[in-house]
Amino acid sequence: PSDRKNCEVRVGGKVVRLTNLQKVYWPESGITKGDLLRYYLEISPWRLPHLKDRAMVMKRFPNGIRGKHFFMKRAPAGRPSWIQTCSIKHGSGSVIDFPLIQNLPSLLWVVNLGCIDLNPWYSRCSDVDRPDFLHFDLDPVPGASFSTVREAALIVRDALARRDITCYAKTSGSKGIHVYVPLRFGPAQKEVWTYAKEFAKRLESEHGEVVTAEYRKAKRPRGTVLVDYNQNAWGQTLASVYSVRPREGATVSAPVTWEEISDGCEIGDFTIGNVPGRLREVGDLWRKLLWKRGRVLLE
Repeated sequence: PSDRKNCEVRVGGKVVRLTNLQKVYWPESGITKGDLLRYYLEISPWRLPHLKDRAMVMKRFPNGIRGKHFFMKRAPAGRPSWIQTCSIKHGSGSVIDFPLIQNLPSLLWVVNLGCIDLNPWYSRCSDVDRPDFLHFDLDPVPGASFSTVREAALIVRDALARRDITCYAKTSGSKGIHVYVPLRFGPAQKEVWTYAKEFAKRLESEHGEVVTAEYRKAKRPRGTVLVDYNQNAWGQTLASVYSVRPREGATVSAPVTWEEISDGCEIGDFTIGNVPGRLREVGDLWRKLLWKRGRVLLE
C-alpha cells in the first residue's frame, strides 16, 4: 500500500512485516522504501532464480542513500524461522550464517532491512569454493568516460570470443559494466581467479591505451578502464542483476545486449521506473546464465 507507514503482507504462505514504507530513500526524486519494495515485488519472477541458493551479503541503508550504510553478513538473530541460511566457514575459523533469498517472502524481508542492492556469492551454498561464474568488473579510472567503458567491454567480449567463450553484459548501475561467463561446475575459486588475472593482464598488454589490470590505484593510467579480475576472489560480491543502486535516479544493474553497448547505452537508461516494463517487453536477457547447457569449461 502507498498510504501506510507499516503493513503486513501474506505471500507464499508467510507473513512479512514491512516498515517505514514512506521513508524517502532517494531525496532528489522522492523515491521511497515502499517504492523499492514494490519494484522488487514486480520483478521477482525474473529476479528470484538468479538469487536462489546463494549466500547473501547484506548492504544496509536504513536511512536511504544519503545516510550511513553498513555491511552485514550474519543473518540477524531475530529473523523469521522460515529464513533459510547458508553456513560458511571463514579462514579465521568462524562460521557465518548468511541469509538465503529462496522465495518472495525472503526477498521482501531482506529488502525491508534496508538493502537497496543485493550482493550474492558467485557460488552456490552446496559448494562455496566452486563458482558458477567468471566475471570482470569494468571500472573507469578517473578521466575515463562511459564510452571508454563500453569500448573496454567490447574488447573483453572479442578477446573471450577468440577463446570460443560466450559472455554476457550488464550495466553496473553505478559507473561501469559487468561481464559474466557462466562456468561448468568444477574449477575451484583460486583457479577461476588465476584465469581471470591472466586474461586481464593479457588484455592490458594488448590494449593498454584503453584497459588496465593494475590493482594499485596510484599506478593506474588516467583515462583507462580497470578490468577488475580480483572480484573473482573468494568471498567477493558484486551488485547482482536487476539490483537497484544507491545513486540518485535509482539506476538499475540491467542486462544489455552487445548491440545496445555498441549503440551507446548509458547507465541512466535503466532505472527503477522503467526496468519492469523492459522485462515485460524483452524478458530476462540473462536467463541463459541459469541454464546448465552452454556453460564454459575452463582449460
